[in-house]
Amino acid sequence: MSQTTLNNRISLTGQGLHTGKQVTVTLCPAPVNNGILFRRIDLNPPVDIPAQANKVCSTARGTTLKEGKASISTIEHLMSALHGMAVDNVIIETNGEEIPILDGSALRWVEAIRQAGIVATDTSRRYFIIDKPFDFTIDSSVYHAEPADDFAVNCIIDFHSNVLGRQESTLDTFDNYAEQVAPCRTFVFLHEINTLLTLGLIKGGSLENALVFVDRPLGPIVKHNLAKHYGMNPDDIAVKNGVLNTQQPIFENEPARHKMLDFIGDIRLVGAPIRGHFTIQYPGHHANTLFAQKLIETYNFSTLSQ
Repeated sequence: MSQTTLNNRISLTGQGLHTGKQVTVTLCPAPVNNGILFRRIDLNPPVDIPAQANKVCSTARGTTLKEGKASISTIEHLMSALHGMAVDNVIIETNGEEIPILDGSALRWVEAIRQAGIVATDTSRRYFIIDKPFDFTIDSSVYHAEPADDFAVNCIIDFHSNVLGRQESTLDTFDNYAEQVAPCRTFVFLHEINTLLTLGLIKGGSLENALVFVDRPLGPIVKHNLAKHYGMNPDDIAVKNGVLNTQQPIFENEPARHKMLDFIGDIRLVGAPIRGHFTIQYPGHHANTLFAQKLIETYNFSTLSQ
């Protein structure tokens, strides 16, 4: 129940999912009460962007924070890993505008955190306490929070598709986060890809960092366009169990677990680890971050000591 930070610095390099640009991210130890702070070291002077809900400026296929004219995007998987691994204080140095997608999950970040080591301080952890039930609905997303001794979440999704219908996932304790949630990859429907490319997104997307679900016929023109985009032979494009090529789900409900992974990252924008039980239906980054802002308006922080 003490605040934690990392024992050593550690760096990872990879492509941004949407920009396609190569970025290096270094996780650095930070003093107590620092919280989670992004630092754009490619700017002169460097710009600090606190990981707080009031810094959210966009939720278009990911969560983006902004301070002044500086922004940092696609933060949710890294934020999820820090929340799930109970890292309270860290400075995240980045030489680009987007956190790399890596394998599309939070696993590489969890492995990096473990390699760097987590060290406890002599200062009590500051929790965000859910001390009374709270409900929030926006569009089709429905959230319910209630008191609990730890963090727990139940997630329900339904894309009304023959290859991805209703799924449910549950996390009762962060003790299971690294093995049960962190490896779950992002996903997309095949018919969404052209639209996303037209919007200038997913330039760094690949069949190695996302599950691509196919719920419409895969004709020769579609195969040709996919092969061109992914640098493949059209004859090598195939669908198995509704998923493009060989990237099969790790868990039967991997998409629901990934939506839970995203929520764990987005909700950490309240500014502290949380004690509460959440039931979330049809979540998304826009709804997640608005929910985080509503929680800040509704509840108070508490400092608990052992």
